[in-house]
This record gives sequence, C-alpha cells and structure tokens, in this order.
Amino acid sequence: MDSESFRNTLILMSEKLQKMLANAGLGSRRTMEKWIDAGRIRVNGAIAKLGDRVLEGDRIHVDGHFLRLKNAEHRHLLYNKPAGEICSRDDPEGRPSVYKKLPKLRNQRWISIGRLDFNTSGLLLFTTDGELANRLIHPSTGIDREYAVRVLGNVADQHLRNLREGVMLEDGLARFTDIKKPKDLVGANNWYYVVLVEGRNREVRRLWESQGLIVSRLKRVRFGSFFIPSHVKVGKFLQLCKKESKDLYNMASANES
Repeated sequence: MDSESFRNTLILMSEKLQKMLANAGLGSRRTMEKWIDAGRIRVNGAIAKLGDRVLEGDRIHVDGHFLRLKNAEHRHLLYNKPAGEICSRDDPEGRPSVYKKLPKLRNQRWISIGRLDFNTSGLLLFTTDGELANRLIHPSTGIDREYAVRVLGNVADQHLRNLREGVMLEDGLARFTDIKKPKDLVGANNWYYVVLVEGRNREVRRLWESQGLIVSRLKRVRFGSFFIPSHVKVGKFLQLCKKESKDLYNMASANES
C-alpha cells in the first residue's frame, strides 16, 4: 500500500473529534466544537483544533482529565418540567436547574433536546447521545413542537391569519403551522394549541406578542411523536424503553436526504 492509500485508509477509519466527543455523551457537537476552540481538549498530548480526527487508541484529555471511552449504551428520558426551572446546569442567580432532578450518570452527561425557558413548563427530552440531540434540534428535521398557550387579550381572526401566514420577528420570519382555537371563548384569557417546527428562543411568546397579545401560561405538550404520559407528574421523569428510544432515532433520521 502506497503512502497516499495508507493516508486515505486512516481517514476512513478515523472520526471527527467533535463527533466522537458528542457520541461519548459530553455534549452536543456544537458544544464540543466550542470546547475544542477554547483549548480544553488534548489528543495524544497536543492541544486539539477543529478538523482533527481521532483513531481508536488515541489518548484524549478533557480539561486535563483522561477520557475513558467505552461503548456504554446511550440512555434517554422524558421529563415533565415545571415552570421555575432553568435548562442550564449552572445559573449565576441560583435558580433551580432541571439537571438536579435527573438521575446521576457515570462517564456520561445528560443533554437536553432543545430547551424551555424559565417560565415555560412541559415536555423535555434528554439523551446521553450528543449526535442524536444535535440532529433532533436541527431545523432541517422539521419536527413538530406543540404547545398549550393561555393568551390574554381579545384574539381576532386576523391575528390568527397573521400567525399562520408568518410574522417578521427580529431574527427572521416565524409562523405557527397549526393553531387550534378553544371551542368556547370565555372572557379574554383563553387556551390555544399551536405547533412550530423549530425552536427559536421564546418564539411562541414573541409571535403572540407581535399581535399585541400576552402569553400568561405556556406548556409544551408534544415533541414529534412524544407526549407526556398521564402518570408522569410535574417535576418527574420517565426513562424511555427500547422501543421509545428507537422511535427517537427514527425521528432524527426521518427527514435526512
């Protein structure tokens, strides 16, 4: 085998560093790229850089600690988030974190599949597979996110048409792909069900606010094919079974070309 063929064989056998770290459950691929840029990763004693590839047997250190890679089976769970918790591990203001409610792991980390803001409750999915999390939150997957939203104000038919057709927000055009009105309108504080296919920051709230309306309560009730089972109470989690875990992977690959 000549040197060029040998080099090409090594490339085929290797894996991008950020992908390998994500698969090890340390975080999403994007987060791992930031860690590499920050100089937190060393491969065989040298500071890693974006674009590096690794082979089986390479010695990897994260923040000075040797990373023991093993083929641990990935775990996934569904959490019924209460309002009043953040989706970050640490908070300068000392607010409670969703991660404090999750089961402890050895040599893996829980990664949230998307986020909910502090005042939003409902369905959150977690995984130890960073690559899976990255695929599920990518806009190209077009996965439905359904919310129950209590709206304060007089909602006119024109408001609903605007929200379905699209509203220009500060970060681009946004719209609901579906809106379900309540059967009986009672006063000026009513529940609607809305669907998005992306997860921009505070997008549901900002869409309603663009029409001069106020969201007084917000709860995510569905992500793709996943709903909160009735027995999973607020602040509790459910570890996904093998079939449910397979459904997660199928959902992530459904719209891949």
